[in-house]
Amino acid sequence: MRNISLLTGALASASILVSAQGVFAAGGGGGSTTPPAQTQTTQDCFAERQWDPELKKYVKYSQKVNGVWDPNLKRCIRPDKAGYLKSDLLEDTVRELAYAGRNDEAQMVLAQMDQSSDFVLTYWGFTHRKLGDATAADQFYTAAIEKNPDNILARSYMGQGKVAEGDVSAAIEQLREIRSRGGSDTWAEVSLVKAIATGVTYNY
Repeated sequence: MRNISLLTGALASASILVSAQGVFAAGGGGGSTTPPAQTQTTQDCFAERQWDPELKKYVKYSQKVNGVWDPNLKRCIRPDKAGYLKSDLLEDTVRELAYAGRNDEAQMVLAQMDQSSDFVLTYWGFTHRKLGDATAADQFYTAAIEKNPDNILARSYMGQGKVAEGDVSAAIEQLREIRSRGGSDTWAEVSLVKAIATGVTYNY
């Protein structure tokens, strides 16, 4: 009955929360209210490909290379060689790559970051979920939450994953945890409420 009551409340408040989502501030583990800013990483460091019928494979048709933008060198570098960049830049890069659907490259960057960071664990989970591995995603979300029980963004992403799997009860459990940990009116709550109400999940 508690789950039904909470779901009813979530559905009733979804339109209010979602329409007001622009006023919720990022930070505090709540997640960002807007997609990550597009930088040269997604503007210039991506080689588009097309199918070559003679070679029977996809080939690059631009001079761009898949990579990460180094603002100091002012050029693209390989994503598996980006570990020397500042941690905040790496975090922004991971979010940007994941939002662009370049999850394999996001994982290359993640592999060079502090693996004890709950941000890193959260985005390992996020990218695995987007790559279709819900089991691995849950393992990483769980590790992030064990590392930092107040990581409400990890809880939101885990809940959104449960919505995608059709397990709304598990999503509601994470919504309850988010609210009990001071996450009301954060992006973590708003995005999960909308996912429960509409089935729509987020790429950021």
